Amino acid sequence: MGEIKFFMDPIKTEIVVVGAGPGGYAAAFYAADLGKKVVLIERDKVLGGVCLNRGCIPSKALLYATHQIVNARESAHRGIAFAEPKVELEKLRHWKNSILAKLTGGVSTLAKMRGVQVIPGRGYFEGSQKLRVETDQGQQFIEYDKAILAVGSLPAMPKAFDLGNPRVMTSTEALEVPDVPESLLVVGGGYIGMELGFVYAALGSKVVVVEALENILAGADQDLARPVVANAKKTFKEIRLKAKVSKMTTAGNQIKVAMEYNGQKLEELYDRVLVAVGRVPNGADLGLENTKIQLDERGFVKTNEQRLTDDPNIYAIGDIAGGILLAHKAHKEARIAVEAICGGKAGFDSVIPAVVFTDPELAWCGLTETEAKEKGVPYEVAKFPWTASGRALSFDRTDGVTKIIADPDTNRVLGVGICGAGAGELIAEAVLAIEMGATVEDIAETIHAHPTLSETVMEAADAFYGHATHIFTRKKEEPAKA
Repeated sequence: MGEIKFFMDPIKTEIVVVGAGPGGYAAAFYAADLGKKVVLIERDKVLGGVCLNRGCIPSKALLYATHQIVNARESAHRGIAFAEPKVELEKLRHWKNSILAKLTGGVSTLAKMRGVQVIPGRGYFEGSQKLRVETDQGQQFIEYDKAILAVGSLPAMPKAFDLGNPRVMTSTEALEVPDVPESLLVVGGGYIGMELGFVYAALGSKVVVVEALENILAGADQDLARPVVANAKKTFKEIRLKAKVSKMTTAGNQIKVAMEYNGQKLEELYDRVLVAVGRVPNGADLGLENTKIQLDERGFVKTNEQRLTDDPNIYAIGDIAGGILLAHKAHKEARIAVEAICGGKAGFDSVIPAVVFTDPELAWCGLTETEAKEKGVPYEVAKFPWTASGRALSFDRTDGVTKIIADPDTNRVLGVGICGAGAGELIAEAVLAIEMGATVEDIAETIHAHPTLSETVMEAADAFYGHATHIFTRKKEEPAKA
C-alpha cells in the first residue's frame, strides 16, 4: 500500500508570507497590525530564520562569551588577575541555545497574539496566486491575494570544498561549536569568516585566514579596517591575502588543503576548515517557474523599489531579493512591501548600516571614501582617533577611529565609519544624521554626554571645522548661519 496523503481544503487569505526570518515575520506581523488576514509559512520547526537560529544571534552570543576570555587575560596589568579560563563546550552551547529558544518562543507568541496563522512546511508556488505547502500531515493549498517571498539565503559551498566531511564547515556548523580544533583554516576574510575566526581563536584554536582579495573586509574603507586587521594578526596564527585554495581532501582525522600563496603551491593539514566565501539565494525548488518572477544572473529575485517582482501578485524581500544581505535591510523591506500591498507608494531609499562584530567592531553607513573615489563624488574627511578619547582610555580600547565623510560645499554628511568597541551601537546616530540630511555642523553642535564613546562622533565633526577639543587640526571655514 502506498503512502497516504491528506489533502485539506484550501486556505484562503489576503497575504501569504513564505519564510519566517527577520524579513518574513516582520512582514506578517506588520500586515496583521494593518488588519490583513495573514498566513506565515516556515519550513523550519522554529521561527526566526537564519538570523535568529543560525546567524546573527548565535554568533553574537558566542562573540560575547568568548570575549570574556580575552577581557580576563588582558586585565592583569590593571591589577586584577584571573586563573586560566576553563571552557565547558556543552554549557556554552546550552547557554547559546537557551537564548535562541527564548527568542523563537517570543516570535511564536507574537504571531499568536496578532492572529497570524503559522503553517510549518515547505512552500511551493503552483501559480501566481496559489501555494502548495508540504507539511508533516500532507499537502495544504493556500489561495492568496498577494504573496511575500522571504526565504533568505544559505552559505555558499564551492563543489571543490564539498567533501561531505563534517570537518569542512559552513557558518551553520561552526556556530554549533562541535569542538575546539587545534588548527582551523578560515577560507574567506569577510565578516562571517573574521567574526568566527575571533570566536575560535579565543577558545584556543590556531586560526589561519586565507582571502583571495588583497584586503580583509573588502567592503569597508581600509583605514577603518586597519585596527581589526592589526588585532587579528596578534590573535590569529596568520592572515594570508591574495591566497587561493584550490582543493581539499580528507586525510584521516584532518583536512588536506592545497592552496597558492606568495607564488608557491602549498599543501597543509588542518583539524577543521570553515568555508566563509559568501551566501547564495535560497530559491531552489520553490516553483518560481510557475510564476512570472524573474531572476538575475546570480539567482536573486528581481524586484522594483516597492519590492514587487515581475509577477504582479508576488513581492520579494530580504536576502532572496539580493543587494546587501542583512537582517535589518530585510526588516525595512518588509514594511515597504506590506505598505505597497496596502496601497502605499513609498519605495526603498534608506541608509543601511553595516556592522562587523569583530574585535574591535567595525561599522559604517552612507557613502564610503572608497565609493566616493570610485564614483568621482567630491568629499572631505574628518577623523577623530580614539587615543584621544577619555572613555576609550578608561577601558583600554583606544584602537579605534571615527570618520565623517561630508560634501565640501554644503557640509552635508554623506557617510560615517566607526571602528572601535561598540561601533555597532554608535552607528545609529550617523544613520539618522544622513537620513535627515544633517550637516557636520548639526552633529558638532549636538551635546554628547561625557565621558562616552559617542563623543568621538561629535569630536570628529568638530575636527571637520578645526576645533576639536582633544586633538589639534587646521581650521576650516564654517558655513554662514541663517
